[in-house]
Amino acid sequence: MVITEPPRTESPPSDDGPGASGTLMSRARNLLLYIIPVAIGLAIWRLPLPHGVSRQGMTVLAIFAATIAAIIAKPLPMGAVAMISLAVLTLTKTLPVGDALSGFSNSTIWLIVLAFFIARGFIKTGLGTRIAYLFVSKLGGTSLGVAYGLLATDLVLAPAIPSNTARAGGVVNPILISISEAYESRPDDGTARRLGSYLTLTAFNVNCVTSAMFVTAMAANPLAQELANKMGIKISWGQMGARSIRTRDRFVDPAAVADLQDLPT
Repeated sequence: MVITEPPRTESPPSDDGPGASGTLMSRARNLLLYIIPVAIGLAIWRLPLPHGVSRQGMTVLAIFAATIAAIIAKPLPMGAVAMISLAVLTLTKTLPVGDALSGFSNSTIWLIVLAFFIARGFIKTGLGTRIAYLFVSKLGGTSLGVAYGLLATDLVLAPAIPSNTARAGGVVNPILISISEAYESRPDDGTARRLGSYLTLTAFNVNCVTSAMFVTAMAANPLAQELANKMGIKISWGQMGARSIRTRDRFVDPAAVADLQDLPT
């Protein structure tokens, strides 16, 4: 006769364990991220109406403030938050559907969206990184040459990537870090001034300058162009680029940055 053990059954995890308390805390924190934007919107909506402000205007302000709070808190992705805000505006009849969706007919907004798609393509396909490696390989015989290579990379990519964060963080900075570490220059062991701090300072200043050189170099530039057009000042892409290139004192000289930090080049 064969004696077999009865099947073992695992008891369900207790609700009193440390894992359960961590889960409850996480759920409470996530719920709080939803509550805070709604509470801010309701608090503003309940405020007494200032002189000259209609109830409709106060409601728009409340929804706008709640939207900004939700974008900061991030209970949902930014796109979902925007769509919920539009739905609230229309369902509460605060704004007609046409007025709520009027921003989508703005050609400047679509230009920014399209440029961000192109920027994402540059980073995703590695084309921006290839361009950076090309310049660094041609100019990077010295630390000064590497800085000029990073400068040329940012300058070439600026018209096509409308985000200084995307250019600096997605293309230039990873290469900068890898080159610095190749020369044993790291921020946390006292060797930053060997090369890394110099390249970082140069890349930062170059990024600020190239962002102001082209209309499509930064997301805020098309909006500024539109505001200027409303004031009767016409600024085309070619005019802004040409005048920026002619203004030589706007460029950052990596050699001057090296002198400022008293670094060898």
